[in-house]
Amino acid sequence: MTTDLPYRPCVGVVLANAEGLVFTGERIDTPGAWQMPQGGIDKGESPENAALRELEEEIGVPCALVTVEAEHPEWIHYDLPDHLVGRMWGGRFRGQTQKWFLFRFKGDDSVIDLKAKDEEFARWRWSHPDQILGDIVPFKREVYGKVMDQFRGLL
Repeated sequence: MTTDLPYRPCVGVVLANAEGLVFTGERIDTPGAWQMPQGGIDKGESPENAALRELEEEIGVPCALVTVEAEHPEWIHYDLPDHLVGRMWGGRFRGQTQKWFLFRFKGDDSVIDLKAKDEEFARWRWSHPDQILGDIVPFKREVYGKVMDQFRGLL
């Protein structure tokens, strides 16, 4: 029963540029599904440090090129659809509980490297905040809605 499984501790990053647009990447494993950078928290790692690490691993952006502007006050969780529970993370988790951060990107777009370390995205773009919910997979929409509601005024 999936409700017996724990949530995977994770972070998410709203990476905004100077114009208030948000980085989104199209997942390699799910064409047409766009998302913001996110990933697991290593043992002993703070959520903020995990978010900075994930940003560098997933899209090649070093912490020197971002400023931390905000942290969502709550952990937000989502459940995986039943057909994914046994396939994701070795079947050990029912979904994720996430701490989200808003980072401001201070670099040039040429710094973004989708093959930096963990190749998760096939392509990327700067998205208008109103566009993001329509591009995300349905089971993550509620999380993304809460995140965008929290940070929209800061974008």
